[in-house]
Amino acid sequence: MDRKKAKIDEVEGLEDVDPQLVLSMERLQEAQDELDKANEEANDKVLEIEQTYMEKRRPIYQKRNEVIQKIPEFWLTAFLSHPHLSDLLTEDDQKAFKYLQSVNVEDLGDIKSGYKITFVSFTSKKLIF
Repeated sequence: MDRKKAKIDEVEGLEDVDPQLVLSMERLQEAQDELDKANEEANDKVLEIEQTYMEKRRPIYQKRNEVIQKIPEFWLTAFLSHPHLSDLLTEDDQKAFKYLQSVNVEDLGDIKSGYKITFVSFTSKKLIF
């Protein structure tokens, strides 16, 4: 209790706070710390599983991409059909998306780092927007 009493004394204006309340708050913080540690461990395991299955899905994505490349203006149609993305495409975007061949999404290693999206296009025409 001396350690806990010392914490109260460190904060100005808490001299009159009920010691039971302080003890309860400290126990609550300890429980939250345990929960944070458990969540961190769970996140590590989820990441591990996601990475394993991303590798398993990679050849399926490649196969799907080969099919998509045979569909004219697939990505333009897909983006224009999306309820949220369609409003974001400008006229110039739409012109460019006509030549979009593939959209590649690459994880950057963990959930916190995010991902990188690469738009790949090719054309023999010079594109000016």
